[in-house]
This record gives sequence, C-alpha cells and structure tokens, in this order.
Amino acid sequence: MSMLKLAFQNFKSSFKSYLSLIISLSFTILILSNFMNLVSSGILNQLGESQASNIEVFIQILSFVVSCFMVFFVWYSTNVFLTKRKKEIGTYVFMGLSNQKIGKLYMIETSLIGLVSLVIGIGFGVLTSQLFTMIIMRLSDIAIQIEFNFTLSSILITCLIFTVIYLIFVIKGYVNIVRSSVLEMVSANRQNEYVKQNNVVFILKSILGIVLLGVGFYLATKDAGLEVVGNILIATVMVIVGIYMLFGGLVPFVFQTLAKNKKFLYKKERNLWINNMIFRMKKNYRTYAIVCVLMLCSVTALGFGFAMKNRNDNISHFENTYTYQVLGSQKGIRDEFTSLIKKENEIKYSSEVEVAVLPNEVTDNEYENTPYAILSYSQIKQIAKDTGLEFELSEPKDDEYIKLGHLYLMSLTNDSIVNTSEINNKVYTEIEESSVPYLGYLQEDMEYMIVNDTVFDELHELGQSMYLYNYKLAQPKHFELSVDDIQTSPHYLGLVKIDPERNENAWINIMFSVSFFVFMVFVLASGSILFMKIYNDAFEEKERYQVLSKIGIDRKVLNKAIANELKVAYLLPLIVMTISSYFSIQAIANLMQSKSLLQVNIVSILIIYGFFIICYFLSKAMYRKNLNI
Repeated sequence: MSMLKLAFQNFKSSFKSYLSLIISLSFTILILSNFMNLVSSGILNQLGESQASNIEVFIQILSFVVSCFMVFFVWYSTNVFLTKRKKEIGTYVFMGLSNQKIGKLYMIETSLIGLVSLVIGIGFGVLTSQLFTMIIMRLSDIAIQIEFNFTLSSILITCLIFTVIYLIFVIKGYVNIVRSSVLEMVSANRQNEYVKQNNVVFILKSILGIVLLGVGFYLATKDAGLEVVGNILIATVMVIVGIYMLFGGLVPFVFQTLAKNKKFLYKKERNLWINNMIFRMKKNYRTYAIVCVLMLCSVTALGFGFAMKNRNDNISHFENTYTYQVLGSQKGIRDEFTSLIKKENEIKYSSEVEVAVLPNEVTDNEYENTPYAILSYSQIKQIAKDTGLEFELSEPKDDEYIKLGHLYLMSLTNDSIVNTSEINNKVYTEIEESSVPYLGYLQEDMEYMIVNDTVFDELHELGQSMYLYNYKLAQPKHFELSVDDIQTSPHYLGLVKIDPERNENAWINIMFSVSFFVFMVFVLASGSILFMKIYNDAFEEKERYQVLSKIGIDRKVLNKAIANELKVAYLLPLIVMTISSYFSIQAIANLMQSKSLLQVNIVSILIIYGFFIICYFLSKAMYRKNLNI
C-alpha cells in the first residue's frame, strides 16, 4: 500500500476527530480572506481617499493580528495532533517502516487536514464575501454600493499566508518524528503526565500568580495620564503570566489539597475524576491558560469596538450641536440672522456668545495657531438655558477658570494634574474641565477658558471680540437652503455649516463592525482548543474506564464522573476569564473616556458561556461514545 493511500485512509477514518480543527481553521481562513478582499476589491474607495486609506490600514493591522493568531493556533493544533498520532504511527516501526517514512505519512495526513481547511475556508470566503461586506457596512451604518467582486489577489495572499504558516509546523512535526525513538512514539501519550511537586512550589506559584494578576489589574485601570499606554502593555504581560501561574500553581494545589481530604474525596464520584484532573494537570494547565487568554482577548476586542463606537457617536453628537455657526460683525444681531434662516428653515434652538481672543503676547501660550479664548460664565449659563444642554458648573473665582474642551477618541491626559495659565502677568488656576458642546463644532479650534463676568470684562479689552450666532435646524438635512440668505446680511463675516450626513469617521464604524468578527474568531478558537484537548484525553482514558467498568462500577457513576470532570475543565478558564475581563473592559473605558461598558462585558461573557455550554454537551457525548459508556 502506498504512503499516500495509507495516509488518506487514516485521514478518512479519523475525520470526525479532525472536524473541530478543520472548522476552526476554515473559519479563520474565511475571515482573513474576506478582510483581504475588502481591501483589494476597491469597495472602500466609495468612502473617499482619506477614509479608504484609514480603513485599509486598520484592516491590514487586523489581518496581521489574525495571521499571528493563526500561527499560534496551527502550532497548538499540530502539536496536539502530533502527540495523539505518535503512539499510533509508532506501531508502523514494527511493520518495517523507517522514521523517515513515518514522518512522510504524518506530513501527508496533516497536509490533507490543512488542504481541506483551506479549500473550505476559501470556498465559503468567496460565497460569503458579499454578505460579509454587507454585514460590515450595515453594522457600520455606511451606505455604499456593494457588488460581488472577490479578487484573485486576496485568494492568493490568503493561501500564501496559511500555506507558509502551516508548512512550517508540518515540517517541524516531520523533524520531530524523524528524531524520535520507537519507545518515545509508542509511549508519547504518557510523556507529559503529572509528576507530583512539593506544595511549597505550588504555593509560591500561586502567590506570584495572584500578585501579578493584582498588579496587572491595578495598572490596567489606573488613571496614569501619558503613562497609560505603557501601563496597559505592562499590565497585559502581567495578566498573561499571572494566569499561567494561577493554572500552574493554585489550581493543582487546590486539587491536591482536596484529594487529601478523604471525607470530601470519597463522595459523589469525586475520587474518579479529581485524581484524574491531578494526574493530567501538568500538561493540561497550559491549555486552560491558553483558552482563558484567548477568551479574554475576545472580550477585550469586542469591548474596544464598542468603546470606539460610543466615543465616535458622542463626537458626532458634539459636532452636530448646531447646524449653522455664524460669525457676525457686532453684538446683538441674533434676531437678524434668525429672520433670514426662517425664510427656508425652522429653527429648533439658537444661542449667541461673545468670545474674547487673546494675543499670545499677553499669555503664556506656546502655540501660535491655538490662542486662548475667554468666555464669561453668565453667557455659558445662558447658552445652556437656550439650547437645553446640561449645566453643572460652579462660578470661578477671580483667579480661577474652567477649561472648555472637546472630545477625543482616546485621551492620554492626567486629570490629577493641576493646570495653570498666565494672562497679563496674573496666574489663573483650572478648577474644572467640561466637554459639553456649548460652542459646538468651533469648540475644537481654540483653548476656551470660562471666567467670571468681572474677570471677563477686564480681559476682553486685551484681545479681539468675536460674535458667534449659533442655530440648530429642525431639519438639519436642509442646511444648504438658508446659506445664501445668511450671506446677504451686511453683518455677515463667516459661516460654519454642518452636514449631518458627512462621514468623516467612517473608519471607526468599520472598526466597530470588524471587532465582532475578531471576537467570534477568538471565541471559536478557544472552544475548539479545549474541545480538541478533551477529545484527545478521551482516547487516553479509554483503557482506564474499561477497567473500572469491568470491576463493577456502575455506568451511571462513570457518566457522572465524566460530566463533573468536563464541567471543571470548562469552568476553570471561564471563571478566571470572567474576573479578568471586568478589569480589561474597565481599562478600555478609562482609556477611551467612554461610558460604562459593563453591559458589553456581560453580553460578551454570556455569549462565551453559551458557546462553551454547547461545547460541553458535545464533548460529553463524544467522550462517552469514545469510551463506550
């Protein structure tokens, strides 16, 4: 029999055991191919050159992340596959086959898995490309014309990325087999079994893991200003290492302690599965840690997408506070512009304000293009009354001011730092910062300082006054209708008009949509890894459970023991992920200055729990079937 035919027969007979791996790889390939096609198809060009460029850069970064994840996933899955197959293919040595031929058999069989995954992934990628783009654009609330246009370049790039990654680990497996001894291959499934360690080692690992997690959680949620990004990076490393220490120290320590408690151990079939968990913990704790980290990444990706979306919505609302912002030549001509606008449009609300722009000569401002602008407290209070905007500001004292700022996608400023500004040789202290859009779109242009009326009367003589008349239309889409009428006024100096349908930040909405797919990829992969590990363990446990059955242990008892063991296997990473995800989501909310993302956190966790419940029942059914119980 030829090596190709033998490999194909092995692949065919074991296809069910490869199914979870094939589905996971195919789904990852599908997502990667659709990302590549979204960039190369030219669909994004409809959004304009700048928007298309931003989105392409973002998707390319995500494609790189997915590719890196694919490296890890292929590495892990091929290692599990190799460990499982070593014992089986080791028997071929007694049939006269050399290690080189056994390695070739492994390469062919593994390549068949990769080939099937690639064909399915690319095939479904082509079929779902239009649907994928429609979902992305629908979630992003972007209207563009979508046509079926799957490019050859996207297929070739996806195939190249996957093939290179997959071949590296196939060759690695081949080298591993060639260098293995017969005894090593035959006993491969027993090489990584648990070796009892001193409790002191476990305690030290447990303490270190808890400390690392605690410090990581603290740094992730700490408001650290310009150091926030560095803190988050350090926190990420600490949390990952802490999770590994937790599963490598605290978890086996707890199980060993429970095993020593005979009153606990000899109840409810615990002796059958707790000792089994201890026996396999050395090689399984890494799997639990990997699955936990992947799930944490999935929740973080989804939370980041929602945070960006919420922040962008707030910025859009900020900029659309007014439809028109008219610069007039003098004070008190609000009614004149109102009458001109009412010829074609209905006004929802309006406001007026005098802004004193100070020259840099009388301030300590270092930036020529963003001068200080002074506003009086009473005017801002009146604007809030006219427009219905919130107003919770306390009136500043003579040496104080309130900073009127605007919204950022991400802020690295430190709110704990007390800011001061010097104007006309007098120092003023910032007591508060507000991002309420009292001045709408123009609030982004200068550093606005709200002072009390007495100070405003003193300072506005030092600069030049601007008179702004702001209007919000009842139908903002009709903003073009009144432009010509406004410009007929003899007091008209300038106009800022806001198109409510402009799409300056479409790339942020795209990023929000893509985060869903990244979330799905990580969740599916984490479930698949745990599923594959349990499937592999089922084969290794077959003899033990057959012996237990032969000595008279009831099948119901064995079934309960299996169910409890699998519950713990799924619950351990879920519990650690649930706790860690709260701090991860909180860190994103702080970084983005977003409202609470607790709801997003809860929903994402519920989705993961739902998927793992399905995996649990499938694993339990598969486990029992393989054990003939």
